[in-house]
Formats: sequence, structure tokens, C-alpha cells
Amino acid sequence: MKLRWLPLSALMLPLLTACSALQSAPQPAPAASGAPQEVQRSQTQGLKKIGTVSAIARGAPSDGEAAIRAKATAAQASYYLIVVNDETVVPGQWYTQAILYR
Repeated sequence: MKLRWLPLSALMLPLLTACSALQSAPQPAPAASGAPQEVQRSQTQGLKKIGTVSAIARGAPSDGEAAIRAKATAAQASYYLIVVNDETVVPGQWYTQAILYR
């Protein structure tokens, strides 16, 4: 009976170890400057979440990022984390969403 589960456990071990390889250790956020800065998820520890923003922009993914940066500036955020930057069903139209931090 135990031999029957051996192939399954041999398959699960590499998958479970791969999950831990994707996690990164917390890192400090860069020093605050006059303009909002994009951070990675591992840099958000200790930052105060002040809200979320979203934007729809035509053009390229960088146009959606620029729209988020403008909204972060308007909200006087120090940092922002982009969580979604995806093309909509309309070609050339990008939906971007971010979390704002201070």
C-alpha cells in the first residue's frame, strides 16, 4: 500500500520546494524622494497603505504605469506597488491597478 503513494510523494517534493524558492526576504524600501517610487512586494513591509488606484490607458504598458505614477503623485504617496498591468479585451488598452503607500 505504501509503495502506491511513493510516486506521488516523489512528485510533490520538488513542487513544494519550488514554492519556497519564489518567496523573497523582506527588503527595505528605498529612501523617500520628492516623487513616488515603484516598489516590489518584498519592500512594502513597514510602509503605511493609504489606498488603491486604477487606470485605463491606451498605448503600451508603460502608459498605464505613467497614469498610476500621476495618480500616486496626486495622492501624495511616497511609494506604489503595481499589482495588475494587463491588456484589456480592446487591443492597445491597458488596465493598471496599484496600492499606494507612505
